[in-house]
Amino acid sequence: DIINNKIFYGNVIISKNKIKEINYISEEYINSNYILPGLVDSHIHIESSMLIPAEFAKLAVTHGTVATVSDPHEIANVLGIKGIEFMIENGETTPFKFYFGAPSCVPATDYETSGAKISDNEIEILLKSNKIKYLSEMMNFPGVIYDSPEVKSKLELAKKYNKPIDGHAPGLNGELLEKYVKAGITTDHECFTLEEALEKINLGMKVLIRNGSAAKNFDALHSLITTHNDMVMLCSDDLHPDDLSDGHINLLIKEALSYSHSIFDILKACILNPIKHYNLDVGMLRENDNADFIIIDNLKDFNVISTFINGEIVYSKNDVKFMSFPSLLPNKFNISLISKEILKVPQTGEKIRVINAIDGELITTESIEIPKVEDGLLISDVERDILKIVVLNRYKETAPAIGFIKNIGLKNGDIATSVAHDSHNIIAVGTNDIDLAKAINLVIRSKGGMSVSNNKEEYLLPLPVAGLMSSHDGIKTGKLYKEVNKIVKELGSNLKSPFMTLSFMALLVIPEIKLGDKGLFDGKEFKFIDMQFNN
Repeated sequence: DIINNKIFYGNVIISKNKIKEINYISEEYINSNYILPGLVDSHIHIESSMLIPAEFAKLAVTHGTVATVSDPHEIANVLGIKGIEFMIENGETTPFKFYFGAPSCVPATDYETSGAKISDNEIEILLKSNKIKYLSEMMNFPGVIYDSPEVKSKLELAKKYNKPIDGHAPGLNGELLEKYVKAGITTDHECFTLEEALEKINLGMKVLIRNGSAAKNFDALHSLITTHNDMVMLCSDDLHPDDLSDGHINLLIKEALSYSHSIFDILKACILNPIKHYNLDVGMLRENDNADFIIIDNLKDFNVISTFINGEIVYSKNDVKFMSFPSLLPNKFNISLISKEILKVPQTGEKIRVINAIDGELITTESIEIPKVEDGLLISDVERDILKIVVLNRYKETAPAIGFIKNIGLKNGDIATSVAHDSHNIIAVGTNDIDLAKAINLVIRSKGGMSVSNNKEEYLLPLPVAGLMSSHDGIKTGKLYKEVNKIVKELGSNLKSPFMTLSFMALLVIPEIKLGDKGLFDGKEFKFIDMQFNN
């Protein structure tokens, strides 16, 4: 009983989909299984699991998750309202509780090309719906700070329909942060230092402690679970299929237990707090609540034995009790194959600005380097790990944007993906133009995917649903994803999740320096910058 901070031996009586009675028997609960409310991920992009919602649900319930607060921002950038409708409709084919938001920033900025634009009118249509629970992360924090009429209109619509507003403001502080919070923005999942999180909490924001496949902030922020329990939630944000196969919010619970946090504080952060904040129709293990709960073996290992949603057993003894069905494959790919010739970069300056990727982080740093030049062309410098990076617009024929990046680590071969936050154009990196063109063309031919080209060998994980998601089940997709990542690591990369890291190198709203389809971008000053320059 995480509302009253009690553990006792008793029984739960279910009538239809509700909890009819909870009967206390005694305080003696040693060597017994435990019944507790189902877990909630307070912020996730389902698309980043590379699974359609129905397949995501089949993995999530095995880890005790019964609901997610899901931002369909990724598919909305590709397909607009139709993409959001697809996610809702596909999720409704399962008993799992998907709670979707209205994406506030499609496109994320005007500095890149997306496949769709969601207008104020469409935001209002979404927010009117009972199926939309909140306004998704307001990534355009400069628009909030500098009073963009369009941004202000979206924030006012969320207030009009009494829907919470999610934030996205990495590194923002001081007076600018105060203005951002006063605009009505209630959460942030981008904190990567305790100092930043505490400043936001002190201004009234709730901090979502994130541990996903790319960004991992739990170690830095976990102390908040005890010190500011009412102001924190747990989330994954982006979780690849192999990681989802291994665990979900249950792994964060186990990690928090290892730091000796109270089991009640931990569970409140991933059950009560998101349910209350987002007004979710998820049971909290009380009489007359929906019968959403899990059974675990003990409070140390936290192994999930069974998962119930609305009184229906959806997972038990390694068996998922519901089916998924063949789905539509909505997509948008409007370009033809490329040649290696369009990837050439003539030298025009003595120095270059280079993106420095950081393993496990979405942020980057910038370094100034002397480029490697051959026949008047800038080329990848494998010895110094300064590799060519390309972003190619997949919605219309145009010249690619090209830059250079450090810390990817490839010694040979090239990789490409159509998962490139937030507009999901094609992003690629590698050691030579021949394989770079091959890797990009693999993605174009399949209308989405993750590819590797290495001399005569080619590998592909197809992602035919919006260029973001697989048509396979979670286990098969996770296996294919592990295989393609393994190949990349064999080619020299030391990154834990090379494709995930690469996919965020086009996310312009995360500082310090990124590459979009229109060029190299300064995420602090919000402006394009020249890649080459002279002293």
